[in-house]
Amino acid sequence: MKRGFFFAGIVLLVLFELANVWFIMPLPYSQRVRSIDVAYTLYTARWGIRAVALALIVAGFAPAWRAPGWRRLGVAVALVVAGGVTYMTNAVMAADKIFIAPSSLTMAPAARNRVDPKRLVVGIELNGDARAYPVQFIGYHHQVRDTVGGRPVLVSFCTVCRTGRVFDPVVDGYAEQFRLVGMDHFNAMFEDATTKSWWRQANGEAITGAKKGTVLTEIPSRQVTLAEWLALHPKSLVMQADAALQAKYSSSFDYETGASRSTLTGTDTVSWHDKAWVVGLSVKGADRAYDWNRLRRERVVNDTLGGAPVVLALAADDASFFAFARPDAAARFELRGDSLVGGGQAYALDGHGPSGTLAALGASQEFWHSWRTFHPRTTTY
Repeated sequence: MKRGFFFAGIVLLVLFELANVWFIMPLPYSQRVRSIDVAYTLYTARWGIRAVALALIVAGFAPAWRAPGWRRLGVAVALVVAGGVTYMTNAVMAADKIFIAPSSLTMAPAARNRVDPKRLVVGIELNGDARAYPVQFIGYHHQVRDTVGGRPVLVSFCTVCRTGRVFDPVVDGYAEQFRLVGMDHFNAMFEDATTKSWWRQANGEAITGAKKGTVLTEIPSRQVTLAEWLALHPKSLVMQADAALQAKYSSSFDYETGASRSTLTGTDTVSWHDKAWVVGLSVKGADRAYDWNRLRRERVVNDTLGGAPVVLALAADDASFFAFARPDAAARFELRGDSLVGGGQAYALDGHGPSGTLAALGASQEFWHSWRTFHPRTTTY
């Protein structure tokens, strides 16, 4: 009878460790089910479940080991399997073991920058302080912490969703620390250090735990090439590679250009397929997706969203895009060289003109499956 405790403990431990990873990593079918609360319950109860499994193993080990012949070999094999599964799921397959946080953050001015200017960056400017974070780096790390214009920021990127987001990490008056814990519906999840709640990268919302329903304040950012960013912000600092993790960063441009056909991070070339690119825009509670292929053809899109006139523009590099509120519905814009012209005025692509500034809108380039998942009431242009 007690021999059965041993094998029951082994089975419990192995099944738990596998389930604990399956629910929060991009494994077959795991990201297509609504199971975040189950996953969080298992995760928060992990030490209790492991203790029960270990108690069963210890209670039944001696009688199981005394079994004659090949049965003793079965005990040894069971222990090796359980140990191997536990090691793999916790030391190899854990999200923050696969994608390691930078040991230090090095920001350099343009004169000392070593990042290829053709690389995509997530750029932000706060209180006159401009900084650029290459997707090549933050796509691996998933998140980096910095202070910009005197404010703490959390710069994040999920390569499976193609979502670049910058958030104010202050929660309840405290600059919270986060770690990558896994994924939900193909979007990166972060765990805060204080309450262990899980937060979604695509919109900064706590989706389970004590802070469920709380939303981090998003800080406006742009996804452009580094060359375009430095042309608009010549005094910007640029994130440099962490020397200790240089081998982890992709040297290829395939992800950034859309040439990759990887199952998780590759791009569909056909519009409105799951991995096709869209530019998502939210204005006055209304959401809309704009087909990237069409934007590349037309270069400028004049539209009305949420009752407000808007304009999207794609720079000559075919990678940098900008979104603004149009001054009025009659002002239709077009690109002339590096200028956005409309309403009798010409503006630089950062929205600045000789007699005024266009109001920038938060727009994001991401995979269509991501935008429609996290903006279920979206319309399409």
